[in-house]
Formats: sequence, C-alpha cells, structure tokens
Amino acid sequence: MSNTSSVTKKRLTLFINPLIIKHARAQAILDETTLTKLVEKALIKYLPKETIIKNMELDSNITPEK
Repeated sequence: MSNTSSVTKKRLTLFINPLIIKHARAQAILDETTLTKLVEKALIKYLPKETIIKNMELDSNITPEK
C-alpha cells in the first residue's frame, strides 16, 4: 500500500474494549506517533494486499426488486 499520509482521511467510529484503547494510546505515545497512525499501521499489516469479493449467483427464479 502507498504512503497513507497523502490520502484523504475519513472519520470512523468504532466501539472497542476500553483496555485495548488504553493500551493502544500508550503504545502510540511510546512510538511517538498518533493513535490514528498506529491503527492504520496495524490494519495495513493485518489486511491482505488484495481483497476479492465475489458476487453470489442469483437464483433464476428470483427477480430483483425495483
């Protein structure tokens, strides 16, 4: 993935265990970075390089609703 600093950012709301947040904030301070950058780095490391989502084949007897 390319450098995330040149990408426009989007706000995201998550519900995460408070102990994980506390740990992540402390780690961000130790790494001299922001919580946002720490989470981005963790997600980039965790996620595969490419995600493929396949369409499910529709039953020929079902017609799409308009």
